[in-house]
Amino acid sequence: MEARQEQGPAPGDVALETVRAWTLWLTEVARWLLPHFARREAQHRAWASIRGLLSPAERKNGWQLAEVNGDPTPYGVQHLLGRARWDADAVRDDLRAYLVKSMGDPHAVLVLDETGFLKKGQQSVGVARQYSGTAGRVENCQIGVFLAYASVHGHALLDRALYLPQVWTEDRARCAHAGVPAEQRFATKPHLARHMLQRAFEADVPATWVTGDSVYGDDRRLRVWLEEQDHAYVLAVSGKEYVWRAGRQHQVKSVLAALGTEGWERLSAGDGTKGPRWYDWCWLPLAAPWQSDWGRWLLVRRSLSDPAALTAYVVFAPRATTLATVVQVAGSRWTMERSFEEAKGDVGLDHYEVRSWTGWYRHITLAMWAYALLTVLRAVQRPTQEAPKKMSPQPAPSSLATFKATRGLRCD
Repeated sequence: MEARQEQGPAPGDVALETVRAWTLWLTEVARWLLPHFARREAQHRAWASIRGLLSPAERKNGWQLAEVNGDPTPYGVQHLLGRARWDADAVRDDLRAYLVKSMGDPHAVLVLDETGFLKKGQQSVGVARQYSGTAGRVENCQIGVFLAYASVHGHALLDRALYLPQVWTEDRARCAHAGVPAEQRFATKPHLARHMLQRAFEADVPATWVTGDSVYGDDRRLRVWLEEQDHAYVLAVSGKEYVWRAGRQHQVKSVLAALGTEGWERLSAGDGTKGPRWYDWCWLPLAAPWQSDWGRWLLVRRSLSDPAALTAYVVFAPRATTLATVVQVAGSRWTMERSFEEAKGDVGLDHYEVRSWTGWYRHITLAMWAYALLTVLRAVQRPTQEAPKKMSPQPAPSSLATFKATRGLRCD
């Protein structure tokens, strides 16, 4: 028995665990997803769509899903995404409840980010020539704003919103043709993010932190709103943003330009594909919030290979929070990049051919469900006790940085 444990699980044990995991998956689909579809045919189509999204098919469009499920045409999938009667928001709400039940962690991070869906033509809802971080340039695309959940148990997409540029919201006839609700008006990406966070807070999603890039960090209204909720955040800000420090307002790029070369602490922001992500970090106190036991800081990240490459974050957290903690929160933003990559590659998040508002939300919601199931399934199959990862050697910090770190000093 001892020899077998040293050699790892036998092939039969692995197969048994796989069967158990897939049985769990089938049970979860039946319990959480199918009740949202009243008609038996719609239940069958929803089941087939999830199965197709989780299949190894290279593309997850209508024809491919039909082929996976043995259908002669994609009409069944098209009907499910377009004309069938079901509420994508209610399905999203149960997705949130499922993730909390399966991956809930009070120290989790809510991660904000957007991704582009490249499109040809002008008919797809929300499509326009706009900057896409996915492409790294201005492209003809749709932009989806997402809220992800990152915990010790994994990461998955929690909520979604389609960004409508003003060229769309100012053309009501075009919106009506694409099925955009009449009450839908222009909303910035931070505004969409706030609505998603509000839904998560009202649903009591366990999470201590919110993080996101400068699209969200530069929106002071979003930061003020989070502080009113007593919700900690680590939000990236651009150099053009202003912060209050020592009784004066300073532009972030001016603060960064005045930083010295000493007083930095070398910390990993989490593991990447090539191991720990090492950077030099420091943080500076900002104007204190009205909550006596909370604080604000400007967190700065410096690249090891290019010391001139600086990234700034505004932090709002309890005063007892450590630098190591906020560094880990800042690093958790990369889980969103991985979520987008996996959701697009594994479950066809961007493989849709729908053009309407309803079709977009339905496809994206089902793909998010498929990705959540895959995430939980991976967690079930993961060994309960993994060997500690071998950490790469940490580059030695300066002696002054060590001296300051031992005394809780910061790089003023």
